[in-house]
Amino acid sequence: MTSYFDPLDESCRSPIGAVKCGCEVLFHTYYREGGEAGFSADVCYLHFFRDDGFSQSVPMRRTRDGFFASLKFHEVGLYFYYFSFGERVLGRGPMRRGVLTGGDPECWQITVYAETYETPAWFKGGVMYQIFPDRFAIGGKRREVKPYQILRDDWGGMPSFRPNAFGKVLNNDFFGGNLAGIAEKLDYLAALHVKTIYLNPIFEAYSNHRYDTGDYMKIDGLLGTREDFEALAAAAKRRGIRILLDGVFNHTGDDSRYFNKYGRYDSLGAYQSHDSPYAAWYRFRQFPDLYESWWGIETLPAVNEQSESYREFITGSDGVVQTWMARGAAGYRLDVADELPDSFIRKVRAAVKRADPEGLLIGEVWEDASNKISYGERRTYLLGDELDSVMNYPLKNGIINFMLTGNTAELRETIFMLLDNYPKETRDCLMNLLGTHDTPRILTVLSGRRCADKEEMARLVLTPEERETACKRLHMAAVLQFTIFGVPCIYYGDEVGMEGYSDPFCRGCFPWEEAEVSELAKFYARLGGIRTEIAPDVFSDGDYRELYADSGCLVFARKKGKRAVIVYCNRSSAQYRLRFRGRLYDLLNECAVEDPLPILGESYGILLCEEDTMSDIDTMRDIVH
Repeated sequence: MTSYFDPLDESCRSPIGAVKCGCEVLFHTYYREGGEAGFSADVCYLHFFRDDGFSQSVPMRRTRDGFFASLKFHEVGLYFYYFSFGERVLGRGPMRRGVLTGGDPECWQITVYAETYETPAWFKGGVMYQIFPDRFAIGGKRREVKPYQILRDDWGGMPSFRPNAFGKVLNNDFFGGNLAGIAEKLDYLAALHVKTIYLNPIFEAYSNHRYDTGDYMKIDGLLGTREDFEALAAAAKRRGIRILLDGVFNHTGDDSRYFNKYGRYDSLGAYQSHDSPYAAWYRFRQFPDLYESWWGIETLPAVNEQSESYREFITGSDGVVQTWMARGAAGYRLDVADELPDSFIRKVRAAVKRADPEGLLIGEVWEDASNKISYGERRTYLLGDELDSVMNYPLKNGIINFMLTGNTAELRETIFMLLDNYPKETRDCLMNLLGTHDTPRILTVLSGRRCADKEEMARLVLTPEERETACKRLHMAAVLQFTIFGVPCIYYGDEVGMEGYSDPFCRGCFPWEEAEVSELAKFYARLGGIRTEIAPDVFSDGDYRELYADSGCLVFARKKGKRAVIVYCNRSSAQYRLRFRGRLYDLLNECAVEDPLPILGESYGILLCEEDTMSDIDTMRDIVH
């Protein structure tokens, strides 16, 4: 017997992907006799179960070419399923297609989310830009530093990375980037078609990365003032740009108003006394010097998010979330979402949506966020009452693997996983990144260079040949980043080819002298224009459909209504011919193309199908190798 089931084929499962609660789902497995001596299928069962122990086996109805069943899911949650034919089972195999096995199968998943789940329409179809505030731009008068801070005057210099005499890297050198500098560069960002700026932490802190919050209610003095933030948000809004803040709610700094380990604040901190109003915010194993901290880093004491006073402080009517949204923020990116209880994330979401029903909440999750298990618990990020979406690290890894190996397999597996497991509301808001403050610069990654230690990282500069190779790969990677469902996020300076290995070398100063002449930046601007001006309808929430793929070439379409965009990326040396009816327009080269269109080795393209010449991409003929 041979069998066929593909959850992304509507003839097998309809609707495909995650479904709303109460939705009816149709299942159809196909089979034909032959292929395995002495085996035939007279009965097929659909088995599905949940984490809570619920399970059910449903007999499927025989059809002319297989078996059929229909189920309605009335409870929000994750359901896992597989099929059985007698002693053989059909489970998930490569590219999510069914494979027959005699053992325990890999299961498919159905994500059932709340009927009320909607994500902000304004974010979809746009371009995002991440800024590490100390290293982006300086505007206005430079401010005085505190005694423990070092203000550098060598913009573009090497960030300090060596440990001190006690073996600690202090992260206390500052280059002076500030909010006024960002405001002065808004026209530059608008020219890249940026619609959302994501700012790494801007609140008072000891370190240059500011993930060790000192005061949630105060803008860090080196960055500016509350009025500076309000002015930035207002100036951005006039250009159609919104500001997303970093919500660092899992831990504070030990040098903070709330913990106050060094007595620098005028408050009674939790480190100082059991009578502190913040005492319940932290967990001490042995007061005061043994306490829970993020990943054991003692400068980052972990917060007890179950504390009612802490929850009120962050999510209450006068809390942190609503205070800064009232002053111009459009939402938050939640730092280390895996470390935050689901109940706390729900509180943050409620606070964001109270401040603005169109407010955005994105979580930092590095894996498949639909079924993530963290600290022994299945997380419920995407079921409708927590996150709007997440950082798309799986796609980042898939794109990089494709660029480095020339093989499409991991990228396609990732795309199919996202299509199968994530609600469409989530997918359309995915933060599609190629690099962040936590990862090496994408140009350095695509060069293939490796480093053994920090000293080697500090010396790393790509050769002209390595840089040229990496730039060619980055062009293709950016095409994928900007055209696959979700919202592309440019890490500041990637668009001008900044280099650097991991922290702190990925956090260098923006080279503004290169911005005006960068051909790479012009390419990014072109991609941004295609998304936001030429085909915003397609890229905001258009469907994704794979048209052709082999080991080295991927061709897909984004389609909405009668309008579509065709994208091809060929990392192989093989050549292809794209056959089609009607007319296509090459959006990168700004010219019409004729049938057949040659796809050369190591090439990419973005093609617009106008609705008056091609009513349906299904009319396309085969791609000929």
